[in-house]
Amino acid sequence: MRASNRGKVLPRWLFRLSLRPERSAFGRDAGTAMSDRHPGGPSNDRDGAKARNGICRRAALVAGVFLALAVVVPGEGVASAREPNWTGTWAVAVSRDNTGKTFTDQTLRQIVRISVGGKRVRLRISNLFGTQPLRVEDVHLAMRRSGSSIVASSDRQLLFGGSSKLVIPAGATAFSDPLALDLPALSELAVSIYLPGSTGPVNFHGAGHEATYIQAGDASGALQMEHADSTRSVYFLDGVELEAASLRGTIVALGASITEGYSAADDTGHRWPDQLAHRLASHGLPIGVLNLGVSGNKLLVNGSGESAENRFERDVLQQPNVRWVVFSDDPINDLGSRPSPSGEALIAALKRLIWRAHEAKIRFVCSTLTPFEGARSWTPAEEQERQKVNDFIRGAGSGCDGIVDQDAATHDPVHPSQFLAPYDHGDHLHPNDAGHKAIADSIDLRLFSGEQ
Repeated sequence: MRASNRGKVLPRWLFRLSLRPERSAFGRDAGTAMSDRHPGGPSNDRDGAKARNGICRRAALVAGVFLALAVVVPGEGVASAREPNWTGTWAVAVSRDNTGKTFTDQTLRQIVRISVGGKRVRLRISNLFGTQPLRVEDVHLAMRRSGSSIVASSDRQLLFGGSSKLVIPAGATAFSDPLALDLPALSELAVSIYLPGSTGPVNFHGAGHEATYIQAGDASGALQMEHADSTRSVYFLDGVELEAASLRGTIVALGASITEGYSAADDTGHRWPDQLAHRLASHGLPIGVLNLGVSGNKLLVNGSGESAENRFERDVLQQPNVRWVVFSDDPINDLGSRPSPSGEALIAALKRLIWRAHEAKIRFVCSTLTPFEGARSWTPAEEQERQKVNDFIRGAGSGCDGIVDQDAATHDPVHPSQFLAPYDHGDHLHPNDAGHKAIADSIDLRLFSGEQ
């Protein structure tokens, strides 16, 4: 449906509104004590009521939002509502860029490496942290050839409610119309977005580890960007979703810099979530892998983006067709803080995440914490707290639905508080490419195949 020439209000909801949460509905205050029914759950009827009320308030808000009316500019498109059978194949965690960067009359060509393949595709464009409406035009998707060049025969223009133009309200996320396109697993795509006006403060993911090319004017349909600047950040694009009957669901890799791939070579697909996607594809398992790592992220407190607890709703529970979450290295950053939290505090927060995942019928896979003796933030006391967390994860009754033993996969058997030298990036905190491969190879694929 289109707006009339007078820009009338359309009688259907066209955007998803993703509120900027100041705290989770199951934040630090809710469910601190354990329930007898489930570790990490609300501790009594009053806490349970608070949690349920939080869910009800969110459900009512979402219902209200979906019943709201969207105002569109004449001749401009609207976003399609997401359907339940879409599966995530690529995503990033977004935050506000506080550097003051904006775009005006520029095209972004962003390279994304998808995990699972499918028969239809749609993009998710976010203005979650924007302070003004975001005007988007002439969005293209193509197979990447090399650098900024694309395979000409694969180039497609994506539409929004049948139009090539779209205005996304501040705080909202837009979905493109579905496009029939057979995309193989592990493909490299080029997504080009023309931004005709001033964007204002931007949504971004600071370290995407794939190239983004920026050129003046509308260059979305160009076979190659001849005069482009480049960066490793991702702007506005926060998800690629696919549809196919064979797709079994999505794994969310939730973590910090090790998950994000801080130390892995750029443009190679060597990060452990990328290598997990390779393993799944090679074993014929049509499952998406979404890397929602954020460098510097913590489990307990905000800092480098919202904490894992505070972003869990958006970055895990709201992902399409998510069936598993692998929670990784955030607590290492908590331990490196001053003052550092106790292992007990980290375990309590981990239990809360497990409970929230299970409430949403999502399986929670726990990762042990990798060693970091030799890093600037390491102390013997923090090593003891790391071991407490790892002992909890490996022990009975944790609530974890599976374990990825990143510690066992990467530590030096002679000095278990240190990385094995061939896996050490050099800062004694992050794995190198070989270390990322060791982590990916240690993951039991039966966790996702239904054989366990």
